[in-house]
Amino acid sequence: MKTFELEVWGSLACFTRPEFKVERFSYPVITPSAARGIFDAIYLDFTKEVPKQPVMYWQIERIEILEPIRYLALMRNEVKEKVSEASVRKWMKDPSSVEPIRADATNEESGQDSKGRTQRQTIALRDVHYRISARAVLYREDYELRQKVERSFERRASHGQCFYQPYLGCREFTAYFALAEEGSHRKAPQPTSEAVGWMLYDVFDLKAPGSKQSAPEVSLFDAQISQGVLEVPDYSSPKVRRAAGAN
Repeated sequence: MKTFELEVWGSLACFTRPEFKVERFSYPVITPSAARGIFDAIYLDFTKEVPKQPVMYWQIERIEILEPIRYLALMRNEVKEKVSEASVRKWMKDPSSVEPIRADATNEESGQDSKGRTQRQTIALRDVHYRISARAVLYREDYELRQKVERSFERRASHGQCFYQPYLGCREFTAYFALAEEGSHRKAPQPTSEAVGWMLYDVFDLKAPGSKQSAPEVSLFDAQISQGVLEVPDYSSPKVRRAAGAN
């Protein structure tokens, strides 16, 4: 299995700690789940059968922090609701039934409760830069498929190609990427150490191929940043805690 190193950076990032609930407070470093999402955006292979399912997942191995950890407080407007797919299909059949969601409408204007927007505090990260190591794990090992996956990822990453724009926790926080370079000019991790505590590992079961209908399954691990490096255990490791009763 070939390990790829990807440098990822951006102006803003927010990897929300779930224990803070409504207000968004970021972990000090990108989570394995968010890092996997960036690799997925560059290349992820699927079965040919319908419904399509992934034939692989990206196992994050190591995250290096290349810039100092800086926090930034933001106040953002967030909409309370979004338009559902069912509503759109209904409106397509009967345009007169359109009921737009007005962000700044009062209950009297909209005629319904819980519409509009809300202001929320966000403690985000700014000017982040990471070097992320990951390898492709196939659900069924196949030499030709592995060659296809690894060559395709390397080709696409080297040309800056992606299926969708990767992001740093929130979609509005754009992530930029490039294959990590070797040599003496290679940037060293920041000399920072921190006991992060329980960190979100992933929100899906990575042991089996999933689909859009798959139920979420949260997993956690005890994260420790040592000299700017976060070592990520394998998903199958006993260090990764999953819900009681999960396989």
